Order: sequence, then structure tokens, then C-alpha cells
Amino acid sequence: MCKKCDELQIKERNNQGRREFILKSAAAVGTVAFSSVATKAFAGSFSSAGQDPNLLKPFTAKGWAARKAKGELAPFNFERRALGPNDVRIDVLYAGICHSDIHTVNEDWGKNQYPIVPGHEIVGKVVAVGDKVTKHKIGDFVGVGCMVDSCGTCVNCKADREQNCLNGTTFTYGAPDKISGGITQGGYSTGMVVKDHFCIKIPDGMDLSRVAPIMCAGITTFSPMQHWNLEEDQEIAVVGVGGLGHMAIKLAVAKGAKVTAFTTSRNKFDAIKEMGATPVLSTDPEQMKKHAMKFDLMITTVPYPFGIQNFLNLLKLDATLVNVGQLSAIEGLSGLIMGFNRQKLAGSMIGGIAETQEVIDFCAKHDILPDVEIIKPTEINKAYSRVVNKDIQFRFVIDMKRA
Repeated sequence: MCKKCDELQIKERNNQGRREFILKSAAAVGTVAFSSVATKAFAGSFSSAGQDPNLLKPFTAKGWAARKAKGELAPFNFERRALGPNDVRIDVLYAGICHSDIHTVNEDWGKNQYPIVPGHEIVGKVVAVGDKVTKHKIGDFVGVGCMVDSCGTCVNCKADREQNCLNGTTFTYGAPDKISGGITQGGYSTGMVVKDHFCIKIPDGMDLSRVAPIMCAGITTFSPMQHWNLEEDQEIAVVGVGGLGHMAIKLAVAKGAKVTAFTTSRNKFDAIKEMGATPVLSTDPEQMKKHAMKFDLMITTVPYPFGIQNFLNLLKLDATLVNVGQLSAIEGLSGLIMGFNRQKLAGSMIGGIAETQEVIDFCAKHDILPDVEIIKPTEINKAYSRVVNKDIQFRFVIDMKRA
């Protein structure tokens, strides 16, 4: 996304917020990568000429799907569409587990159509391309995030805000599939067919096993920093240090900001310090008071209702708190305090394709990668339970090669 996109005059408004995005697509908590697999390890000698015609046809993918609300995920074979002229086919290598996947499977925010294959943090290898594809070639390593299509013609799409498409963004799973019918199926699968525009080029040398969470957790926290112009030496607070929060810390530190991280988990203090931030126990009223009227920007990643007003109190005059986590009604706000300090409460939802490429390139340049734990597909249900119980620092990534 253009860094100046906030200056564009968007005349129409998309009434589809991040809550609806989660309902349709189904996005946060891992420590050290158990494997270090750089892009070169998977490199192949592919050519776009003389493709295997079988790779252009519909094919059966193996996925892991929920078949009912709150049900365990189990193997599920389903058909992916044939390649269209603007499509790429990818073999999925890795898929991150986002907390939103769990909320969706549990129907915390609405009903689903089943079976549903979650996953919108995806890394794969291009194995076939359509006739009109110019952005990617066979053998490229690409990422796929929270969306796989949009109209491309509305004012928001033209402003590189495909996630706010006025004619309806197609999200990666659980959304109406405008091409194949039914619903879209996500990245907990062995293969996908995606429009080339919605695939992100992964820079050479990045550890593929750790890139996937950047496709959601990375862009979700990077976009507010861009839009609200986070600058070097500014004070930023990150509330909640899970999958999204730990990426927010790393990105803000790389931008040269002074980062304070609020968490309810004292056992995360050492990890927060290693990332370059100052940890604060948000359940300690005295610690909270010490930070009153301190921050230029705040990003809250907590995915459930909590006392947002307590954190608004920590903003400087005219500063902004950006909520990227809580999707339910926000209660307990004080209009008097917000008015007196002219505080702003805002929301943000992922980012456009151009901006997602920007955050991947930024991460490559600054050697930023999520902290992950690699699991097999057969361990997904156990991983879901661990995420709910906060037993992960900071993101699970599924090795789909072991499907």
C-alpha cells in the first residue's frame, strides 16, 4: 500500500469491519523455530514453459477441516479448481495458526458452512501459472494472507485497500467463493489455487518455516504503524503479547520507536526484553499509573473484551489507540475523559496487497521473523488447546509437507 494512502479521499465507505472479516474468513499466539529452512533449501529448477498439463487441471487437496462447531479438525479431501489465466497453483509448505481460526471453528462470532478448512497465514511454492500471469513464475516462494480476491475496480481497491473492497472481498476461507461456488477453503491444506495478484513474493533467504505469520499477524500490526505514521523515538504501547503483539513489538523496535508492552503474563517478561521492549504487568494498578499520558500510539491485540478505557488513559493529548483484536462491543468508555484529552479510538483490519508486500520486504531487510513452534498437521487440535490456554510463545506453524 502507498505510504500516502491515508491522504486519498475515499468517498465510499465499506461497512464490512474486521468482525465480518473474521466471520467470513476465520487471525494469536510460539517460541523458537524448531527448524531453520531458508528459501534456497526448497529451490527447484522450474521453467514457465512446457508446464505439466496435469498441474493446470482441478486437483484433490488434502486438508484439515472442522465439520461442526467446536469440533476437532480431521483430514478432509476436497477439490481445488483448475487454473484460470490469472491464477497460480501452489504447494503449501507452511500454515500459521491464528487465534481467529479457533474463534471461527468455535463459532464465537457467527455460524459457519461446513466442512471448513481454516488457515490464512500461508507459505507455498508456485508449481504452475496461468497464461496471463506475470507477477510470479514457477519455482517462486509466495505467501497468501487473509484474502484471495476482490473486485479490483472500486475506489478502495484502486487505493490498494483490497481488504475493504466495496463489492465484497473474498477472504481466504469461510467466504462465498465467487469462482468455484460454495465457500473458500484455507491453508491447512496441501495445495491452493490463488489469483496471482493476491500472492506475496517472499524475498530470497528468508526462513520459510517462520514467514507465514507475517501474512496476518505481521500486516495487521504493521498497517496501523504506517497509517498513523509511527516515527523514530516516538513512544508506542503494545497491549497483549501473543502472535500479533510480539510482531508489533519487533516491527516497532525496527522502526526506532520506544516500545512498552503490556501483558498479563509475567512469564513473558524475558522474551519481551529480548525483543527490545519494556514489559509492564497490566494487572498492576501502580505500574499502569506510572505510564499515564505517555504514548503517541497504542496498538491493542487482545482478542476478547477488556478494559480499553484503562489504556486510553495512557495516551498523550491527541494520540490514538488502534484496536486490532477485540471484535465484540466495546463497553466502559468514558466520553468525558476521551473528550478532555482528545483521545482517539480507532480500528484497523489487516492491510492491502501492496502493504503486505511492504511488510514482508521490511521484515527481510531488518531480519524480523515471528517466534514459532513447528507442528505436524496431526497436532492441530492439541495446538488449538494450547493457544486457548496461552501455552505458546508466540505462534504455531503447521508443516504441511508432513500431511
